[in-house]
Order: sequence, then structure tokens, then C-alpha cells
Amino acid sequence: MINVTPIVIEGKTVLGISVLLPKTNLIAITTGKGYIMCGALDVGLLNDRLKDRNIIAGRAVGVKTLDELMEAPLESVTHEAERVGITIGMQGKAALLRMLE
Repeated sequence: MINVTPIVIEGKTVLGISVLLPKTNLIAITTGKGYIMCGALDVGLLNDRLKDRNIIAGRAVGVKTLDELMEAPLESVTHEAERVGITIGMQGKAALLRMLE
């Protein structure tokens, strides 16, 4: 099952996406510029093989819900995310706000 949930952060709407799979859930929250995602995100792949796409993204591990993803510190971020001020350890919600600027 796939769920798409609008989430309002400081008056701006982002989209939470949950993909319910056997024995795991994939969760992500996306803006028009980038996204944060659960531990399934391969930041190394985005930085290396897909670097020409300049993807703004961050990964949080150990999260099971969209709320947890917003509250968790980012464990890794892409080079492009760093370029716009998103850092490792930054809370997911703060990273999303940077993506909304």
C-alpha cells in the first residue's frame, strides 16, 4: 500500500510518502527542491553515480513513521544538500525548511 500525506510546516505543504512493504516501510518527505528519507536511501549512489543530477537529499536511520523522520537527525546528506546548508545531525524538519527556502 502507498500512502501520500500532505504535511504543513510553517504554513508550507510538503508531501509525506509511505510505501508499506512486507517486513519494512519506505518513508520519505519531499519538497519541490529535495527530500529526506529513511535508511533505504543510498546517499553514496546519489553523490557518486548520480552526481550530475545535483540531488538535495538526506537520510535518517531507525525511523518508522513520517513523524519520526521529521524529528530524527540526518545520518548522511548529499553534497548538494550540504551546498544549501543541510548538514549531518540536522533534524529532518529543519532540513525540509531549508529545502522550502
